[in-house]
Amino acid sequence: MSVTPENIGDLSRRTLLQRAAAAGLLATPAMGLLSACAGSEPEKSDTGGGAKSKDNPFGVKDGSAVKVVIFNGGLGDQWAKEDKVIFSAKHPNVTVNMSSTQKIKTEEQPKMATQPSDLVMNSGADMMDRSTLINEGAIEPLDDLLTAPAWDSEGTVADSLLPGTVGDGTQNGKFYVVNVAYTVWGNWYNAALFKKEGWQAPTTWDEFFALAPKIKAKGMAPYVHDAAHGYYPRWGLMASIWKACGKQVIVDIDNLKENAWKADGVVKALEPWEKLVKDKLLLPGKLDHTQSQQAWLDGKAAFIQVGTWLKNEMAATIPPGFELTLSDYWHNADDKAPKDVFAASGEGFVVPSKAPNKEAAKEFLRAILSKAGSAKFAELTKSLASTKGSGDNVQDTALSSANTLMKNGGSELISVKFQDFYADLDKESQNLSEELMAGRLTAQQFVDKMQAAADKVAKDSSIKKQTRTA
Repeated sequence: MSVTPENIGDLSRRTLLQRAAAAGLLATPAMGLLSACAGSEPEKSDTGGGAKSKDNPFGVKDGSAVKVVIFNGGLGDQWAKEDKVIFSAKHPNVTVNMSSTQKIKTEEQPKMATQPSDLVMNSGADMMDRSTLINEGAIEPLDDLLTAPAWDSEGTVADSLLPGTVGDGTQNGKFYVVNVAYTVWGNWYNAALFKKEGWQAPTTWDEFFALAPKIKAKGMAPYVHDAAHGYYPRWGLMASIWKACGKQVIVDIDNLKENAWKADGVVKALEPWEKLVKDKLLLPGKLDHTQSQQAWLDGKAAFIQVGTWLKNEMAATIPPGFELTLSDYWHNADDKAPKDVFAASGEGFVVPSKAPNKEAAKEFLRAILSKAGSAKFAELTKSLASTKGSGDNVQDTALSSANTLMKNGGSELISVKFQDFYADLDKESQNLSEELMAGRLTAQQFVDKMQAAADKVAKDSSIKKQTRTA
């Protein structure tokens, strides 16, 4: 599995990587180093602090230095170098020591209880487990960053962020993780092909099924997806349930409420997926994520469902003239929340509690979240930043279509938590999602089996139960 910018939220591929990282964290000797700071007071900054002002709300001291560590994955690190330029223009007498790596846990975790870096982008397969860092007191709450003035716009930093960003970085009532990227999920198509053929991108399932015969007549499969990893099809299935039934049904599912999977509308929400398979509208073969994406780029299928990391991940093989365009997951005509978009923030920065220059670390985060910084992020990565408006001036169909989707979205963001709460339920839901999309389960059978799996977890007193409140 390649390392790409899709940590982005609760349903990302990186969710699994994070869980693996968590297991590794609990087993590593470095855990003892984190334990050393549990229950102890974080060390005070040794910078002494400078004078505070609107332009310097944390009192960054001239002559100090700040060490910033960037995760150099699918997003690269050039965007962060641009943020260094932005920061240094306002603070020319502060030295920024920036480095890039993919070995975040390996290189940064052992330092956390002694002399950590000031600002760490905690991402990738080798990421530190967030809950452990928080529970051990190893990272700093950043609520004061949210209330600080935005770098180059009106209002506070919190005011400048896209919906969900603050919630995604909050745990135990405090804000710890600053997610700088923003992923949107949905159905992708080649706008150039659709223009050539005179096809209109569907917004409903009925429109898709009406278009499908025309697509097949051109020798293409109407749809393709990653059939090797069950969390890929699960995105679409859960999005359909939310759109059909509304948020509360998903909250009930996450909270293991009795018969939550059997709520009115759940089976109906999944029946179009069952029909897609039965009508042989899927490209045959058990393709993984990059294989399915390449098949789509090769013109073997008209639609693929995946997140906005797609363009970066496949940049080397995108054909000339191919216009990657994102459309929302399709809905039924009578759905309760048809406009709600599946989106979330990710690629999170943390400030270690024992960082020697926390003031400059927070100030650097202000620069990253600035209008100028987020615009550079979008330009260089072709992905949305978590700051509002980052994609407004980037001429790219992939980015602009995601930007438009967000602007036209409903009042809520689609999110699902149960797979992060319960490992066994996560695994079973992946398996059952694969079975449904392989035609070996009906929508009703899928729902019945998911309810049984949820009941098993609910009745197991050895499993600590989690509660979703929003």
